[in-house]
Amino acid sequence: MNVLEDRIQYYLEKRAEEGNLRTLKKQVDKIDFCSNDYLGLSASTWIKQQVEIDYQQHYAHLRKSATGSRLLTGNSDLFEETESLIANFHKGESALLFNSGFDANVALVSTLARKGDVIYYDEFCHASILTGIKLSEATAIPFKHNDVGHLKTLFHQNPNGASFCITESIFSMEGDKCPLKELVIFCEINTVYLFLDEAHALGVVGEKGSGWAVNEGVEDKVFARVYTYGKALGAHGAAIVGSGELRQYMINFAKPFIYSTALDTHAVLSIKWGYNFLYNFDKQIDRLNYLNKKFYEILTINYPSITVLGQGPIFGILSPSNQEAKRVAAALQNDGFDIRPILYPTVPKGQERLRFILHSYNEEAQIIDFLHKLKLYLE
Repeated sequence: MNVLEDRIQYYLEKRAEEGNLRTLKKQVDKIDFCSNDYLGLSASTWIKQQVEIDYQQHYAHLRKSATGSRLLTGNSDLFEETESLIANFHKGESALLFNSGFDANVALVSTLARKGDVIYYDEFCHASILTGIKLSEATAIPFKHNDVGHLKTLFHQNPNGASFCITESIFSMEGDKCPLKELVIFCEINTVYLFLDEAHALGVVGEKGSGWAVNEGVEDKVFARVYTYGKALGAHGAAIVGSGELRQYMINFAKPFIYSTALDTHAVLSIKWGYNFLYNFDKQIDRLNYLNKKFYEILTINYPSITVLGQGPIFGILSPSNQEAKRVAAALQNDGFDIRPILYPTVPKGQERLRFILHSYNEEAQIIDFLHKLKLYLE
């Protein structure tokens, strides 16, 4: 009896029957309303040039690969200089780089929380956070999305052990922001440690794209923040920003940090110069904000019947089923728009959607054409 093979075949067939089977797709030459490259920095000629100049002038002696964990052969002046840059940009005491946002969230939650603690988390938190929660063995209690009142009720029902609250700045599927100031007040009053995933806020909100916590002036009230670089920064990797003591604790106890080969030299340089771009140029952020307002204006005036979730640059256009979401997405793709359906189980049943993302390089005419075609396919 081939137990494992039978199991694999059963679950693949079941997912295919439900219309939920995932497949890998190549990038397509269409109008981009899909990627997380909000500012277009992944294609920035300036960043590419600065990375190469900096490498040749200062870091050519480093190997291309880190060759090992930061605790073995992987550390360098480049890492520590870049971490100082990150901490200063986000008005934090220190920063520690990780290989991805997923790694950073898993490391943060699973290393700091433990059995006997209680974690309160927004029901729409990312899978990386949920994975970290599971590994921590702490008691996990979800609260209704962005509902501080529900969080308070749950907290007073479970007042034991160290308590944590985890949420996101901008939610990756809903496109809305968390009520951060309310959460900070709640956490301060009740001695709850607040973790904030700023993955989709970096480069999008706050002065020079510094994030939601800095924008709200509460950066010193959040115990730990995670910044991810595969989105608006157009790079790869992530960092945890917090106290110097937190950094030292993660270096000593976070398994995803201890047992992973560090980021390669050019990856760290791309992060460094991505931040330097944000320090020195505001045009892309201003353009993104302008298109965000223009999208709402066009939607409100010309297409009031279309219901859209989110505050931008991420928007969700709800669909009644996986099949309907795929049908509309396919029609729009045939018209030259790169837009993808988000299906169950990534989102709950009944909340399938088209995920629409604005970028600084999109044009107003493209937005107008998209909404016009969308209206036709929804009828």
